[in-house]
Amino acid sequence: MDWRILVVLAPVLLAGGWAVFNIGKAALGQLQTFLNNREA
Repeated sequence: MDWRILVVLAPVLLAGGWAVFNIGKAALGQLQTFLNNREA
């Protein structure tokens, strides 16, 4: 594997992982809020 491919893909994968992590965290927060509101 050429090192230049790794240099290009590493930041892209890092940013993608960070975005998925943040979206997942926000989605869990929304789900918890929804479930808490439904119970009341």
